[in-house]
Amino acid sequence: MDIGSTIQNTAPGSQLSLTGGSGNSAISSDFETFINMLTVQMENQDPLNPVEASDFAVQLATFSTVEQQVLTNNLLTSLGAQIGALSVSQLSGWIGMEARVQMPVEFDGAPVTLSLRANSLADSAELVVQDSQGTEVARQSVPLAGGEYEWAGTDDSGDPLPEGSYQVSVESFSNGESIGSLPAEVHAIIVEARNDNGVPTLLMNSGQTVVASDILGLSDPET
Repeated sequence: MDIGSTIQNTAPGSQLSLTGGSGNSAISSDFETFINMLTVQMENQDPLNPVEASDFAVQLATFSTVEQQVLTNNLLTSLGAQIGALSVSQLSGWIGMEARVQMPVEFDGAPVTLSLRANSLADSAELVVQDSQGTEVARQSVPLAGGEYEWAGTDDSGDPLPEGSYQVSVESFSNGESIGSLPAEVHAIIVEARNDNGVPTLLMNSGQTVVASDILGLSDPET
């Protein structure tokens, strides 16, 4: 009986399987089972064709390697959870802050604060608004200097747009030719920090969620 083959062929979920995440107790139990099986193998080997001592050493080394890999995987999982928790703890200080991030505008009828940026080579710029289907619904001239801008949520006629999600960008022009477009940055208040599958994520007052690393700036909304 070859223990090395037994390790490879044991059905998933059986006592000898080391692929699960059952921790140190399972490893200890599996090791005892392995030693018992190794002892049985030694006792019942063919006396005319005994297993070489080097084969026993290989089997022990194979089991030790698998055991160490399981322990390493468990350690990495634990470290990942700790790092994720630490990140959320650190981000909790951002709750109540105003964040600046590139994301769709969730328009509810009230003006929305945006940060705009035009191409440095442009001689004019326009704010372009598209609905959730990508259809352009509004376009208007904006200052080349950029900076904070209060978007009223109106179409080209000045009528309010329906409530919903909109993509807002700044298209730059030089001598009447388009030279590129940059997304507008939306200002929103952070209301919650959480860990989504190991990724630090922030919930905004608009109901949108963004990855913490996508935040471009933070400010105190009261200043």
